[in-house]
Amino acid sequence: MNISLDDLDWTLMKVFARVAQAGSLSGAARAMGSSQPTVGRQVHALEQALGVELFYRQPRGLALTEAGRTLLPHAKRMEDAATQMRLAAAGAEPSLSGTVRITASVAISHYVLPAVLADVRRSAPHLHIDLVPSDRTENLLFREADIALRMYRPRQLDMITRHLGDILIGAFAARRYLEQRGRPTSLRDLRDHDMIGYDRSDLLLRGMRALGMEATRDSFALRTDNQSVYWEMVRAGCGIGFGQVSLGAADPTLEQVLPDLPAPALPVWLTAPEVLRHTPKVDHVWRALEQAMLAHIAGPSTAP
Repeated sequence: MNISLDDLDWTLMKVFARVAQAGSLSGAARAMGSSQPTVGRQVHALEQALGVELFYRQPRGLALTEAGRTLLPHAKRMEDAATQMRLAAAGAEPSLSGTVRITASVAISHYVLPAVLADVRRSAPHLHIDLVPSDRTENLLFREADIALRMYRPRQLDMITRHLGDILIGAFAARRYLEQRGRPTSLRDLRDHDMIGYDRSDLLLRGMRALGMEATRDSFALRTDNQSVYWEMVRAGCGIGFGQVSLGAADPTLEQVLPDLPAPALPVWLTAPEVLRHTPKVDHVWRALEQAMLAHIAGPSTAP
């Protein structure tokens, strides 16, 4: 290998690692917010600097060459080191200014966080907030978010986490729907109602089967995987659906059906990188989220 570390652009190593992870130039470009030609040129520049070929083409993308497999662990360590430097630098910011990036579930982002963030802005007007509604795993280590609200316990290292509690789940329907179709008194009665389910996700199906219901995808009259759309379908009177009891109890247009249904609860975890957790801006937002979610978990009767 003809390697000149003095002249090597280390950002090219990051591009190399992302292409290896994505398995294609286009996938890496989407992940980095770049373009496929730019990523291709960067990979070629790195191959020229190192004097080796890093990838070879396959029908479905790119595969690492032997040299690429040898260099990938080193590239990942360099990327990790650069990330830790950015985190440490962000941790040194002294004031309530700059940007805090939050990721949370779609439902929490839609129905809970807007009011919270309005309060944050009033208390810290120089602070900017990025909110990323997502039900997929965000990588806090690579600064895809500074704070995460998740319905599972994060397993990443170098994180500070707090279990805030568990959100109860129940079955709900619009009152006008129930006045037209009647109120179910047993699980068996649900077969005579329009049920709202998920499209590609089988989470709800598995939960219903755990309750002893013989449910299939065709058991649902309407289907969507978007949690906000799902809840709006329930509110619009499309049928019976499942959602957070704290949201349903706060909505006078909804009524909980089968309130003794033993549906599983959603654990709520608040997470931030250890080096950022106690910086002023992250701490300020953390405390606001913590207070709001504790009130949301408790329900509208005890919320401030």
